[in-house]
Amino acid sequence: MSRDDVLAWVESPLQLVGAAEWAAAHRSTVPVAGRLTPQISATADVLLARGARFGALEPYLGIPWNLLARHGHWLVGDGFSGQFRMAAAVLRPHRITFLDDGAHAIAYADTLLGRRPYARPNIDERGLTTVVAPFAAELVHRRATARRAGMFTAFDLGADRVDALADHGFGIRRHDFSWTRATAPAAPELGRRVVLGSALPVDGRMLLIDYVRWVRDAAAGGAVYLPHRRETGEQLHAVATVPGLHIHRTGLPVELVLAGAQAALEVHTLPSSTTTTLPLVLAGTGATMHTGRVRRSARTAAA
Repeated sequence: MSRDDVLAWVESPLQLVGAAEWAAAHRSTVPVAGRLTPQISATADVLLARGARFGALEPYLGIPWNLLARHGHWLVGDGFSGQFRMAAAVLRPHRITFLDDGAHAIAYADTLLGRRPYARPNIDERGLTTVVAPFAAELVHRRATARRAGMFTAFDLGADRVDALADHGFGIRRHDFSWTRATAPAAPELGRRVVLGSALPVDGRMLLIDYVRWVRDAAAGGAVYLPHRRETGEQLHAVATVPGLHIHRTGLPVELVLAGAQAALEVHTLPSSTTTTLPLVLAGTGATMHTGRVRRSARTAAA
């Protein structure tokens, strides 16, 4: 094993897209350890069809210990993951690059800077996950001191964070989904208005009745609805009652579905990583983004 042998360790479709962008930017063939889910499998198939520079794709459950032990450079999709913390503390990789895990990229940057606890936002962490956090943090900062830790991100971390991270030894490289745009076929004809599904009701951060009300307002006059990968059957059944709404299931990240759009789309979403990623994916198409407001009940507001 070379200490610079790279492996992408991903747990979501968006992280897999980030790995494809990293491989293209570095002109490197990257083997992938992907969590065994239908969404990741479907996303991998599409990325490979578009020419992603992936080597062997290995599905896994839990921690892929053997794969990680054979590679010295980890592309990590989720720095907050308890599994990552455990594996990093035990195996101590030679180099680490963090990919985007949605909008948590900014929170993770603040974690690396010691500005917030090493804990996933809005989660009450307990048990072994919290025990190994200091060991993983120590490893990451040792690698940064040796200029062997960084982030590959589509998110604007802000000049203050970037400067502070650089002072700590972290390398930061931005990307704008250029490979995703360059390799995308013409997007399917979805109509002018697209409503993006959200997992906020699933996570208990928005009442389903308020969510359906938002979908109804966003879809006024007719729209295509792209479900979120974590929506429940109950939520989709409720959404299906909205007049003029056509549910279009793809099983793919919206960044892949909408890349290659020919028309100037009107995209409606609730606050999520898509408010950052889609303007990059749809750059130059004349698309507009409309971000709705999250209505919170007294119970969720107090949580």
